[in-house]
Amino acid sequence: MDWKKKRIAVVAAKWNSFVTDDMLEGAVAALKGKGIPDNQIFTYRCPGSYELPLACKMCIDELNVDGVVAIGAVIKGGTPHFHYVCDAVNKGIAELNIRYGLPVSFGVLTTDNVEQAMERAGIDKGNKGAEAALAVCDMLELSHSVKNSNS
Repeated sequence: MDWKKKRIAVVAAKWNSFVTDDMLEGAVAALKGKGIPDNQIFTYRCPGSYELPLACKMCIDELNVDGVVAIGAVIKGGTPHFHYVCDAVNKGIAELNIRYGLPVSFGVLTTDNVEQAMERAGIDKGNKGAEAALAVCDMLELSHSVKNSNS
């Protein structure tokens, strides 16, 4: 696969930026590690995780990208708001994958507390932003293999 020609958008939520900033950095580093040039990686910020599906759709519609990495962090609080946001983001991102037939990864942390979120942003449990970026790359490789299996 010629990674130099791949165009990837990375959209990160501003909300909980103390977590998403590190995830965004991890995602971009992972894409560069695959050989995708800086000018083929498009980074954007949206207000929060709830807005990620629409922001990802905007990138798909306007940038002619091969895939999108969605990055956010929803940390459970004392109200049911957590569940509504997580459910909406999950369904929205899943729908984009099916509707457009291109990979939109779910790099959205859904944690019980700040400590869990920070661990998963690169401090202890690996960088989930990097993992989400590599998931997009894996799906692009799978798509390439499937399309070329009859060649």
